[in-house]
Amino acid sequence: MQSLYLKVIGPVIPQWLQLVMQLALHRLIHQRSSFFLVLHLVLEVAVYGEYSWEVFPYSLELGFRRSILLLPYILVLGKMYFFYQCCTKDPGMISPSNHKQLLKVYMYDGILYQQSHICPTCELAKPARSKHCRVCNRCVHRFDHHCVWVNNCIGALNIRYFLLYLVTLSGMAAAVGTVTVRFLIQVALMSNLHQAMYVNTDGEHVPVGILYIVQKLFLTFPRIFFMLGFTLLTFFLLAGYTAFHFYLVMTNQTSNEWYKLKNSCQCHIDNSRPDKRIWGNIYHRGIITNVKEIISPETEQKKIR
Repeated sequence: MQSLYLKVIGPVIPQWLQLVMQLALHRLIHQRSSFFLVLHLVLEVAVYGEYSWEVFPYSLELGFRRSILLLPYILVLGKMYFFYQCCTKDPGMISPSNHKQLLKVYMYDGILYQQSHICPTCELAKPARSKHCRVCNRCVHRFDHHCVWVNNCIGALNIRYFLLYLVTLSGMAAAVGTVTVRFLIQVALMSNLHQAMYVNTDGEHVPVGILYIVQKLFLTFPRIFFMLGFTLLTFFLLAGYTAFHFYLVMTNQTSNEWYKLKNSCQCHIDNSRPDKRIWGNIYHRGIITNVKEIISPETEQKKIR
């Protein structure tokens, strides 16, 4: 990928512009920044602004139930609470005061987590399932990933809020998209667009197709269509991402562990066995127990296996 960049893009873009782009990307991706947090809120305001300005009043005039129209606003209130928790809550920072306690929570698997591994930055022995976040410059207990959209790490103490944040965010996109689609269908039916006809080259009257109806509605409500397109794209991306995280919860994995293990041997060392290997995830203790671990994070002094 880098060689392709150097051969194709490198000669076209001036050296100074490449340097500026690299510095900007490094600032946005590899350092704590409020850019994506603000961008997230701006996009949300744009979507809800269009929904409140056109979709909501038009749908109310068409006789839509008020409870359905108000659902996106209820979901955004819940989303804002979970979003605030994700942004501000300690994800599980490991410090000298809680280090010894967290060392006893998870056992080392001998593959991803070695008992003798010392964090060179924090200068502490790394507890199993922890990771040093280069963006926040701290070790995090049961580290999942660093989320630029909330400008915080996702770890043991805030993963439950992050999951609820994803669920409510997906629900917002689904609710706004559903109401908007219903509104456009209702307008098309009331305008009898589905019964419209056109004369073809042979002089015959032929019913119009779906593309004509979409084009007509787009010319009538261009802002609504742009908002709907963005909302539907966001929903499908969020739905897939949310489903992936629920899969991780049910199998007791983190994003960091899944990424590292997907192409490697998923086994751990057990000196009590002749072959010294046991296949599978040693932290997986059943779906119910895994979910309980997310709801009530394990920080007590016992090894989980």
